[in-house]
Amino acid sequence: MTDLYETQPTASHFVDGAYLEDTNGDVIDVVYAATGKVIAKVHAATDDVIAKAIDSAKRAQAEWAKVSPRDRGRILTKAAHLIRERNHALSVLETYDTGKPLQETLVADATSAADALEYFGGIAAGLTGEHIPLGEDWAYTVREPLGVCVGIGAWNYPTQIACWKAAPALACGNAMIFKPSETTPLCALKVAEILIEAGLPAGLFNVVQGMGPVGAALTTHPDVAKVSLTGSVPTGSKVYAAAAAGLKHVTMELGGKSPLIIFDDADVEDAVGGAILGNFYSTGQICSNGTRVFVQSGIKQKFVERLAERLKGVVMGDPQDEATNFGPMVSARQLEIVEGYIAKGREEGAKLVTGGERVDQDGFWITPAVFDGVTDDMTIAREEIFGPVLSVFEFSDEDEVIARANDTEFGLSAGVFTRDFSRAHRVVAQLQAGTCFINSYNDAPVEVPFGGVKMSGVGRENAKAAIEHYSQMKSVYVRMGRVEAPF
Repeated sequence: MTDLYETQPTASHFVDGAYLEDTNGDVIDVVYAATGKVIAKVHAATDDVIAKAIDSAKRAQAEWAKVSPRDRGRILTKAAHLIRERNHALSVLETYDTGKPLQETLVADATSAADALEYFGGIAAGLTGEHIPLGEDWAYTVREPLGVCVGIGAWNYPTQIACWKAAPALACGNAMIFKPSETTPLCALKVAEILIEAGLPAGLFNVVQGMGPVGAALTTHPDVAKVSLTGSVPTGSKVYAAAAAGLKHVTMELGGKSPLIIFDDADVEDAVGGAILGNFYSTGQICSNGTRVFVQSGIKQKFVERLAERLKGVVMGDPQDEATNFGPMVSARQLEIVEGYIAKGREEGAKLVTGGERVDQDGFWITPAVFDGVTDDMTIAREEIFGPVLSVFEFSDEDEVIARANDTEFGLSAGVFTRDFSRAHRVVAQLQAGTCFINSYNDAPVEVPFGGVKMSGVGRENAKAAIEHYSQMKSVYVRMGRVEAPF
């Protein structure tokens, strides 16, 4: 088994192509969620570290913008190959960083990061403008980089998020300074290390650690052109407002309270599988999760019984053991939040069918919880929990469930299970969500845009859509004849 100390980064920050330490910054403990023990320490970025990150990014970006898109793409593609070659070691580190089971991180984290680097590396050479004929005259457009971009990551997918933001930014000719979540600070450092090994010029992808003040310093810096954040709605609102003061470009990938609608004619096994993936993968710590599960009356009882039966297949244990398929919460605080919501659900009259119990062992463990008899006005129906808590709602007809599904401030994702594809497309067309699924849930291939509407965010990550958020168009009008003027 790969040991943590074989994969652990060697300093707190990665700036201008090398690891950088500054012990004057506040100490941030890295806690292994499976044991509750401190496994590493990093220091928050000081003003000096932030200045070095900004200065090196500015310098490197000016040169990177002159590099041909094809050559940029080759470097990103090589980095993707290196990540795949080291997937096991990177997955071990991800498991130590987040607590997620190795069974999951081996297939969903570094591999997804590699997909992003490979995809944007592959399309880099095709990021062109257009020729616009205007009779005798003509015009053309040029796609230009924004400059220095800041990425602020969440703690649930530290490797993936770093690359979801870095890959399109770098492909377009930008530099990126990435601040991981203080809860999971290790993985992005290895991404930076690999990008340099792949040939990325020093300074183009810097990683600095810290909490809110560091994020604020980066977000408001006059030399930063773009901010991309993955996080909660309250955090996103603050960052969005700070970026708006400088009229910076933004992408906000925020939270959700997404509906998963299951009609009577759905395949129950598939629907249960979708609900499991949409509520309990990553111990429920996924922003797009379909935590409001609306089940039509005809199969509701059967669905709940089968869901409870399949949850007996949960295996808790050492996350580094590939037999384990359900890990701990990421932190003691997150565990307390989830326990509070479970208590609130019971207090407000929802029926706890199974789970929701703290496990008596070291670390931050809780069993997956299923509530039945949930009504739309309950707290667990309105607020994002970000933990393994599934709420079942009963509905009777299509129009009713669409109205109830949309009755939320969020709009990240939504899913529909039915054998009637006409109904599936009809319902999806009316759901107020940016990312939807039919007879599936939580798939996130890099080829497909990802993002939300309403309070769930602005902009899109992944696919060609991301290019629009990491570049800007310059239009050039060319007059071929004489210039006529009134005087």
